[in-house]
Amino acid sequence: MARSTLRAMRISSHLLILLAVTLLSGCYYGHLAMGQWQLIRGQTPITDLLAKPDLDPELREKLSLVEAARSYASTQLQLPDNDSYRRYKALGRPHVVWNVFAAPALSIEAKTWCHLLVGCLAYRGYFDEDKARQEAARLSQKGWDTYVGGVSAYSTLGWFDDPLLDTMLTWSPERLVGLLFHEISHQRLFVEGDTQFNESYASFLELQGLRQWLAEQGRGAEAVEAQLRREADFSALIQQAREDLAAIYAGQQTEADKRQAKQQRIDVLRGQYRALRDGAWNGYAGYDRWFASEINNAKLAPVALYNQWLPAFEQLFDDNDRNWAKFHLAAAILADMPEAERRQRLQQLAAGEPDA
Repeated sequence: MARSTLRAMRISSHLLILLAVTLLSGCYYGHLAMGQWQLIRGQTPITDLLAKPDLDPELREKLSLVEAARSYASTQLQLPDNDSYRRYKALGRPHVVWNVFAAPALSIEAKTWCHLLVGCLAYRGYFDEDKARQEAARLSQKGWDTYVGGVSAYSTLGWFDDPLLDTMLTWSPERLVGLLFHEISHQRLFVEGDTQFNESYASFLELQGLRQWLAEQGRGAEAVEAQLRREADFSALIQQAREDLAAIYAGQQTEADKRQAKQQRIDVLRGQYRALRDGAWNGYAGYDRWFASEINNAKLAPVALYNQWLPAFEQLFDDNDRNWAKFHLAAAILADMPEAERRQRLQQLAAGEPDA
């Protein structure tokens, strides 16, 4: 049977599942089903676009890069070999999805939303920015800290063949390749209800895969490594702030005093960033926009979700001879552990204890 026919059958069956979920669960799932349908419609195979002699040269360069990186992800990183990111869709908007994060005003623990197909997540995604902001406003009125963040790409975890989107092409070539590795990683391994594990795993594949990609091309990764160091510095600032805030919230002060101490710690965080920007970063201002808007528990949460277990996966990769087949097997073993046991093992790995 032709690959295109199999793809059509697969999409049809998944859409039927989405339709059933929509009928059972109400308007939010209806919004997701409609948004996913809009992504599926009008996709064009990248090979067809590259065959056009009049294709915009800049678009041609980026599509060729994606073609090469997509093949590399499967052959060298042992990520799934399917039709994901082999078709192109232009959305004409800045982001594909807007994620809503929420946390109590006096807790660093992110709110979770549970869904029928993917389990519980520490955010809720919307294809429409207004709907995302309406949900954030509803939660704010109930006293939650909230944050809305736009994202360039997301994974359907293999339910559909995810398309390459124009929202992804705004990144630099290096970040585009890394983003591609990140999203495909979610199709290789995903644990229901453990956002920190899933995102840290995919972030490790993104970073290590990009390093390997650049090295094998004979290209220096100095600029990429500098950015990674800045991201690590930023993550460390946020993690320390979260730990300090957790201690404040667990204290015996009155609620009013805790709120005041919370704001004071956030003011300290802003000052620490300015010192880092103007000092070690030599004036690099790429995070100015993030610090210019409101900072609260919800806004701090995504940083921890994406980076908390990076050191653990780096240790796991080293422990498995930096061999992708062994690494993926070891990561799958972690994924199969009960949550408490998995977290304990990740903590041990992050502390530098070798894999057993």
